[in-house]
Amino acid sequence: MSDLPRRAVTRSAKLASLPLGFAGRTALGVGKRTLGRPAEAVAMEIQTRTAEQLFKVLGELKGGAMKLGQMLSIFEAALPPEIAGPYRATLTRLQEAAPPLPAAAVHKVLAEGLGPDWRERFASFDDKPAAAASIGQVHKAVWADGRAVAVKVQYPGAGKALISDFNQLARLGRLFGILMPGLDVKSMLAELKERVVEELDYTIEADSQARMRAAYPADDPDFYIPEVVAQAGNVLVTEWIDGTPLSKIISEGDQETRNRAALLYCRFLLSGAKRSGMLHGDPHPGNFRLLDDGRLGVLDFGAVDRIPPEFLHRMGRLLRIGTMADITEVEQALRAEEFILEGVEVDTDSLQGFLAPITEPFVTETFRFSREWLRDMAARVTDLRPTNIVRQLNLPPEYVIVHRVLSAGTGVLCQLECEIPARAESVKWIPGFADEVDPEPVG
Repeated sequence: MSDLPRRAVTRSAKLASLPLGFAGRTALGVGKRTLGRPAEAVAMEIQTRTAEQLFKVLGELKGGAMKLGQMLSIFEAALPPEIAGPYRATLTRLQEAAPPLPAAAVHKVLAEGLGPDWRERFASFDDKPAAAASIGQVHKAVWADGRAVAVKVQYPGAGKALISDFNQLARLGRLFGILMPGLDVKSMLAELKERVVEELDYTIEADSQARMRAAYPADDPDFYIPEVVAQAGNVLVTEWIDGTPLSKIISEGDQETRNRAALLYCRFLLSGAKRSGMLHGDPHPGNFRLLDDGRLGVLDFGAVDRIPPEFLHRMGRLLRIGTMADITEVEQALRAEEFILEGVEVDTDSLQGFLAPITEPFVTETFRFSREWLRDMAARVTDLRPTNIVRQLNLPPEYVIVHRVLSAGTGVLCQLECEIPARAESVKWIPGFADEVDPEPVG
């Protein structure tokens, strides 16, 4: 494969196999029910086969399908063990791997970006990719001045493939609902499409990474942001960092290491908007490394959202109100932020149950994140009945990436099976959560 599988008929055929397979499994389920098998057993078999086919197809594609697959893999912590167990290793690989781009295609992209004499800018360059992701792959190299660097090369045709994938995936919302019923796939896809289109522009990513490094300088005690070395066209060169991937800590780390990594991970996600005015929008484990000096290294700044101070304060205030026992005040705050639209009535008990997964970690002094807890919380809100509170809530566009980061971050913390003081981190880093004075309006 010399580049992304761009031909529309090929990519569409792969994605189209998902709903066809879903229809076949549904028919199989109906047939088995008529033979007297329990409905729960049939549903579990359908879910299991759907998960198997879904992640297999997504893993074979780069672009938008791969990006969505990475995101869904984070949510595996909320899936029943019978589904998540057999595929956990596959999902972890999906977070960090994809079929590699051949060396000749890599060299062509480098020549287009850095010029025909691109080799003179490197002391050495490894043609074998060190990592492959949704729209590009990373090669390890040595810059001319002797620094080890990571060279990010965008797949040829990534833009066309992304748009094609998203147009196809937008039609498959109900299929993903089998794995996470109640997940607002439509809003997630719309937001993802906007962010990934930005990711195609490495100029934006380089600027975001440089701004983030300025907010977290090289001597920061908790975090390390690699320096941007060069950027041109579809090539981005940054400082190389070694460390233990968060995915490896999830699978092999001892409790002390899990807690340390989880605290830093949580702190980075919560502190970014206050320290830099930006929110790292791609919190899957492949973008984080625990360094030998105990700091957390952060990678991939392609999906970054700008967070104005006023909005950050509103978000913090909403989170604080959400932790209160007075559900009436909670409902009023949600209406003010248009999470509940005018004319929509909600059941307050159901609302309280829905908010528990979001607010519970921020109520107690420390909180233990676990797969079991996340599954219990998910079970409260993921039924398919029309009265489900999820169907009555709106997700305002400005909250989409925040919701995604909070939800996905919670999923990663549950994969880490950790105990951390999440409330104290929120008080420190989110204005409004600690009931601070409202900021002056901008402009």
